[in-house]
Amino acid sequence: MAGDDPAADARGAKRSDTAPNEVLLSSRRLSCLVTDGIDGRKRETLRRFAAVGAAAPFVGTASAEAGNDDSERTDANETREAIRGYVPTTPGAHFSKLRDDLRLGTGEAQHHLRKLEEAGEIESAKDADYRRYFPADRFDDLDKRALGYLRRDTPRGMILALLRDPEATGAELAAELGVSRPTVSAAAADLDEAGLLDRTDGYALTESERLLTLAVRYADSFDADAVAFADDAADLVAYDP
Repeated sequence: MAGDDPAADARGAKRSDTAPNEVLLSSRRLSCLVTDGIDGRKRETLRRFAAVGAAAPFVGTASAEAGNDDSERTDANETREAIRGYVPTTPGAHFSKLRDDLRLGTGEAQHHLRKLEEAGEIESAKDADYRRYFPADRFDDLDKRALGYLRRDTPRGMILALLRDPEATGAELAAELGVSRPTVSAAAADLDEAGLLDRTDGYALTESERLLTLAVRYADSFDADAVAFADDAADLVAYDP
């Protein structure tokens, strides 16, 4: 019966006290291991783009603001350099893509982007619901609009298809992209309004050389189809923004 053996009761009490603590400690160790893994992947991503940023021609002399210690200053500088490397290689990327690709927190990304804009190293432009980022003073307004549409799946697919076959019809574009005719029509209307497409007689790109150059030059930052297109079309580039 319970209480007949005080020593046994004490031993049981000790086991019941320590078991939850051991579980808690194990959970904390596991959490630390997971966090370390996430931080390691983030650090690797930041360093990869920071290496590009260190060599980028638009890098300014603005340094990260002083932190409380050397570790904070190192992290801030590394993040800032990563953004400096990312933006020129992925121009027109919107905020969420940049944040996610670099494994940054929302506030962290906002802070460093604001500092780089204030320093005149990058610039941003509103594009419908997106804010897109570009290296400062590199692209004109039409370039920025073109890059914005190249970063959207259906418009990019249409642009690449029309660069391959300028005579492609709306039905052919819909079939190639695996979307509906209304989806193609809506994207065509947007491209027309942006000054990139003429719908007077079918679909005709109005800035073919510009779009070709941007699609080829930044193909790696789009998708596999853009890369395949670039492999075939790189020798056709004539426009140089």
